[in-house]
Amino acid sequence: MAILLLLQRREQVTAAEVARELEVSERTARRDLDALGVAGVPVYSVQGRGGGWRLVGGARTDLSGLTAGEARALFLVAGPASSATPAVKAALRKLVRALPEPFRMQAEAAASSLVTDPKRWGWSRVEPRPPRFLDALQDAVIRGVQVRLGYVDRDGTATERTVHPLGIVAKGPSWYLVANTDAGRRTFRIDRVSTAVATSDPVHRPDDFDLAESWRAIADEVDRRRTPLEVQAVCTPQGIGVLRIGFGSRLEVGGSRPDGRIEVVIRGNDEHTLAGELAGLVEWIEVTGPPGVRGHLASIGNALVGRYG
Repeated sequence: MAILLLLQRREQVTAAEVARELEVSERTARRDLDALGVAGVPVYSVQGRGGGWRLVGGARTDLSGLTAGEARALFLVAGPASSATPAVKAALRKLVRALPEPFRMQAEAAASSLVTDPKRWGWSRVEPRPPRFLDALQDAVIRGVQVRLGYVDRDGTATERTVHPLGIVAKGPSWYLVANTDAGRRTFRIDRVSTAVATSDPVHRPDDFDLAESWRAIADEVDRRRTPLEVQAVCTPQGIGVLRIGFGSRLEVGGSRPDGRIEVVIRGNDEHTLAGELAGLVEWIEVTGPPGVRGHLASIGNALVGRYG
């Protein structure tokens, strides 16, 4: 793609120029120029002094269709804020040199415009290492082949099975493999994978499978299992923003009551813990159920009055 963009921008290039621009050997540059022709791109070589490589009739092939905004967005991936692999960053840095000049300046600016620091203040600076079998499993997803997977679950039970890898998801510092198995679709934490051996058998991938949609459904189900308790409450309009910050996806906002307060449902793990989270929000919310949570809140209130009253 970078060579094609160079040809479109300069009309003619030599193998030496391609090698210098893209930081490869002249031998590699000639091989890739030949590969363009084999792939059907109308490129030809001009022999002799002043020769080089050209597109037939000055042809222009819109291989990328990039707009200026899309180029900027793409090259954010090449910057220091990116989690992309060094190989991806290097490839994009080579490609940016071949973009038309207006695009190139903005793409280069995008690549150096943002730094992200995912650690909260006071947190350890130790970066988690990628799990051992991440690359092997990603390769299996890309090639579409089944994998014999050794796995150790949270209870320490070791199993082995053949899975159909469908995609990989990063959730915070953890990586997950989404795969089909004989028992249905399953999710595996990659740091618990003990062995991963790719086979030559093709993956049976559902035609309508969408990784992002599938992960949303998985994440919603995990959230509900982790927070099975539902508390009903009413909240003042001013307090809804506070609840959204404090509870995130554990909050469901309903309709308004005649007095202007808004019905909400808040999920948690157990009555005592959730009552502790809600106790400081009495200015905005009134818990209407279940009775156990109201009882814990009353106990917390009495304890506070006894100590500070």
